[in-house]
Amino acid sequence: MPKELIRLVDCCMAFDGEVVLNNINLYINDSKFLTLLGPSGCGKTTTLRIIGGFVKPTSGSVLFDGVRINDVPPHKRQVNTVFQRYALFPHLDVYDNIAFGLRIAKLPEKEIASRVGEMLRLVGMTGFEERRIDSLSGGQMQRIAIARALVNRPKVLLLDEPLGALDLRLRKDMQNELKRIQQQLGITFIYVTHDQEEALTMSDTVVVMDKGVIQQIGTPEEIYNEPKNAFVADFIGESNILDGIMIDDRVVEIFGRRFPCVDTGFEKREPVDVVIRPEDIDIVPSENGQLSGTVTSVTFKGVHYDIIVDFRGFKWLIQTTDCHPVGAAVGMRFNPEDIHIMKRSEYSGMFGDYSSYSAEYDEIGDAEAAEGEEETAYEE
Repeated sequence: MPKELIRLVDCCMAFDGEVVLNNINLYINDSKFLTLLGPSGCGKTTTLRIIGGFVKPTSGSVLFDGVRINDVPPHKRQVNTVFQRYALFPHLDVYDNIAFGLRIAKLPEKEIASRVGEMLRLVGMTGFEERRIDSLSGGQMQRIAIARALVNRPKVLLLDEPLGALDLRLRKDMQNELKRIQQQLGITFIYVTHDQEEALTMSDTVVVMDKGVIQQIGTPEEIYNEPKNAFVADFIGESNILDGIMIDDRVVEIFGRRFPCVDTGFEKREPVDVVIRPEDIDIVPSENGQLSGTVTSVTFKGVHYDIIVDFRGFKWLIQTTDCHPVGAAVGMRFNPEDIHIMKRSEYSGMFGDYSSYSAEYDEIGDAEAAEGEEETAYEE
């Protein structure tokens, strides 16, 4: 049975009267990799800062090993943090950066040397002891920041978007490295990101947040395959989200047509949200489709094509390895187990129609740029 290490109980946080966390309840087991995932401003970094002791919740309790630690300062918690900007000391070499915390704790130099050597081996940086920080690449600085945070042997490592400054290939490499380090050390990692691929790749548990509220907690597989509402379905991967009516157990109506599904437990004729993932839709000849429509957009993505198909004004996103030209009439087929039914929520009707698909790519780029500017302003 996993041992609980951290618990947040009814935690709320407000800045200047604006609520940024609303009644957060969360427990984190020892030796697990947990990710706080959500868009900019959802409250994930505030949650991390509360666990680290950098801010105190407006109300609620933070428990560590069953003991309330609301008033315990950061340096007295068994927690260390790795920030996106690394915060390494440029006037110290690699060895002295890692050794800094141990010297503050007045450990003997022999033990310091042993621990620094151990950390350098762990992060694959043996031989870099005398290198200057400004001579290191971004990935190397990231590894030194992790080594410095781990050398004090904390029970918990907090990571606040630590890979955000790295290029795509290096980010993927570091995702694997972080997971390896966490499993090798067997300590608790709590990771903050807005990148759903990072969350799915590394985590034992994913906590999806929006507007200061936890939307869903689960394994990566649960979050992806069984989203609780339209926000989670849209944020984790791509989704076609449609209005539906639950006719009976295992029967849902979409566009006035009835489809077999595997979901039960809904009221008869209950309005629902219906999710069908783009990769679960097969394109077939028009006459063989459960639904048929016209291809309006084709985007080559390397391993597959993103194809938009118009059916009665609703734009479906389909991911397929077969190219179908714009203007082609095609059929769409999907199996009962590919249809996921969700309760209606405040997010119903907000996602899932790809009528502005190319514009959406532009908006994503704009949002990421704005988020980078916001983080810089926050740090300043």
